[in-house]
Amino acid sequence: MASACPTRPAVTVVGIGADGWPGLAAAARESLREAQVLIGGERQLALLPPECTGKRVAWPSPLRPAVPRLLAEYGDRRVCVLASGDPMFYGIGRALAEVAGPERLSVLPQPSSVSYACARLGWPVEDTEVVTLVGRPGQNLTAALYDGRRVLVLSAGAATPAEVAGLLRTRGFGPTRMRVLEQLGGERERQVEGTAGEWTHPPGDPLNVIALECRRSGEEPRLSLVPGLPDGAYEHDGQLTKRHVRAATLAALAPAPGELLWDVGGGSGSVAVEWLRAHRSCRAVSVERDPVRAERIGRNADALGVPSLQVVRGEAPAALAELPTPDAVFIGGGLTAPGVLDGCWDALAGGGRLVANAVTLESEALLAAWHRRHGGELFRLAVAQAAPVGGFTGWRQAMPVTQWAVTRTRPGRPALGTNDAASGETE
Repeated sequence: MASACPTRPAVTVVGIGADGWPGLAAAARESLREAQVLIGGERQLALLPPECTGKRVAWPSPLRPAVPRLLAEYGDRRVCVLASGDPMFYGIGRALAEVAGPERLSVLPQPSSVSYACARLGWPVEDTEVVTLVGRPGQNLTAALYDGRRVLVLSAGAATPAEVAGLLRTRGFGPTRMRVLEQLGGERERQVEGTAGEWTHPPGDPLNVIALECRRSGEEPRLSLVPGLPDGAYEHDGQLTKRHVRAATLAALAPAPGELLWDVGGGSGSVAVEWLRAHRSCRAVSVERDPVRAERIGRNADALGVPSLQVVRGEAPAALAELPTPDAVFIGGGLTAPGVLDGCWDALAGGGRLVANAVTLESEALLAAWHRRHGGELFRLAVAQAAPVGGFTGWRQAMPVTQWAVTRTRPGRPALGTNDAASGETE
C-alpha cells in the first residue's frame, strides 16, 4: 500500500529578484511569512521585511556540502529557501531536488536573469546561448564563441566582465560587443557597454549578466562545431590523432548527452576534447602515463573550452581500476601493452562502444584477432595531402590507420555492424 503524501512539502523554494519583496506573488509572500526557517544568501535575506519572522540562516561557503546538513537540522520545521530568480535554472533548486527529492519541494519561481536580459535586449531566449561562470572556470565560455553568436554569461561577480573581456581578446574575439546588465528588474538597474578589445569599465555591481554579440577578429584558427578541429588548434609533440582520422574516430564513438568517455593513452587529449565539445553534459577522462603530456592535455582542454576534462596520470590498465563505468572507450596509445584491451573491454557494460586505432603491424594484428572474436567493424583509413614535388604537386601519404569499432552486446545478441558468425558469441 502506498504511503500517504505529506500535507505540506518539506521545503518551499522561492525565487526572488532584484526588486525584492514588492516583486513577489501572493503565494510566495505567504510562504515566506509562514516559514519557521528562512535559508538564503545574505543579499536575499536582506530583501525580506520584518513580517517574515522565521529564523534567518545564511548559506555558508562552500554552499553545496551544507545542503544535506541544513535540511537535516531543520527537517521538522517549515523551511523556506530563497533563490535568485528561477531556482531550477542554474540555481539552488537542483541541489535541493537531489538531496531532498523533487517530491518534497514546492518551487515558486520568478523570471530568471536570462529572461530579463533577453527582454531588455530584444533577443529570443531560445536562440540565445547561456553560459554560467558561477562557481565554474572562465574557460567554459570558449566553447560557445562563434562569429555572430549571441551569448549570455551568468556572472560570478563584479570582476567577471573584465575577465570575460580578457578571455575574448585571447581567443581572437576582441571586436565582440559587450553589454553588462546590472540589477535586472530592480530600482538600480543599468547597462554599460563596449567591446572586449577596448573594455576599460571599472568593476560595477556584482549582480550582473554579460551579453555578448560575438565577433571574430580572424587572428585565431576558426573552430568548427563538429569534430575534426585543425591540428594547429592543439599543442602537441606529434602524439596527436590527426584531423581526418579524429573526425572518423569521433563518428565511430558516437557521443551522446551525458555519456562518459575513457580516452586511454591520451597523447594530446584531442579525442576527449572533441567528445566534450559535442555536448556540454558529456564527460571524459583522459588517461596518460607521461606527466608532460598529461599537463599538455589539461592546457588543450582549457584552450578549447572544456576544462571539465579529467586527466588521470598513470599507466593502463592499472590506472583504469577506480574510474567510473564508461559509455565509450577510445584506445589511442598503448594498445599492445598487456591487459589494456582486456581491461577496457571488461569495463564496458552492454551497449558500450569501443574504438581502437592502430598504426603498427603488431597492434593491427591484435585488432584483427579481437574483431574475429567479437565482431564489430574493421576499417583501414588512409589520408594523403597534396604537397610540392619539385615544381609540381603530388600526394604525400600519411601512415594508414586501422580502426576497430565495436559495440559490446548483451548475451546472445550479435555485435552491431558485422555479418561475421563469430559475432554471435556471448560474453
